[in-house]
Order: sequence, then C-alpha cells, then structure tokens
Amino acid sequence: MKFWDTSAVVPLLVPSARTDAAIARVREDAVMVVWWGTWTECVSACARLEREGRLTVDGMAQALGRLHALADHWIEVPAGVAVREQATRALRLHPLRAADALQLGAAIVAADHSPASMEFVTNDECLSLAAAREGFVTKPG
Repeated sequence: MKFWDTSAVVPLLVPSARTDAAIARVREDAVMVVWWGTWTECVSACARLEREGRLTVDGMAQALGRLHALADHWIEVPAGVAVREQATRALRLHPLRAADALQLGAAIVAADHSPASMEFVTNDECLSLAAAREGFVTKPG
C-alpha cells in the first residue's frame, strides 16, 4: 500500500514522460491511498493542461475517465481534524504550500502516524523532501 500525491497520479491520467514510471509503481502495488482533495487537484491539473492547449477536449474526457477508474479502487483519506492537525504541524516544520501540507498530513494519518510503514509516491521535490524528513520512503511516480 502506497500513498499517492496528486503529482504522481496525474501521469496516470495524462500521458507524459512520467507515465511509464507511474504505471510501474501501480504494478508493484495496486493499492493506492490518496487524500480526499486529490480528485479535485487532479481535475484542476487536467483543466489547466486543457486551457493551455496541451490537452484536447477528447484528451480531457479520457483523463477524467481514467480518474473515475482509479477512484473506484483507491482508498481515500477523508478531510478531518486529524489531517488538518498534521498539516498544520507540517506547515510549521517544512517549507510547504497548504495543499502539499494537507497531502502530507493525510499520508501521516493513513500510515497511522508511522511513516516508515508506507511508501510516499510523489513527483514534487519539496513534498518528497518533507515526506522523507517525516520518515516516509519516497518514490517518484
């Protein structure tokens, strides 16, 4: 079981240079744990690519179809006080943006406050460093 940050999920939705690595991670362990806000962050990333002309309307429809398929099987850490408390603590300790702190907080909650028990899959260098400092084994997606 691995915690997946949005930056590692998006290559599963939209073909990129990171897609093969992300697929390989899923093949290692198909159990994906994500934060409640990951869905919205994924849609935001895809919509930005569409607005920039890097994703066609058809490509957006395909990406959303892939997102639905992934979400049918992933484990979602709900928004809640425990995640908020861990995110607040992370913001005081690491140079993170709010959404990244929420991702890290959700991962800590998902790992039952034992980060070494779960891999953290991310393509965000700053978040990867913070997760490693918290005790997660980090992997690119």
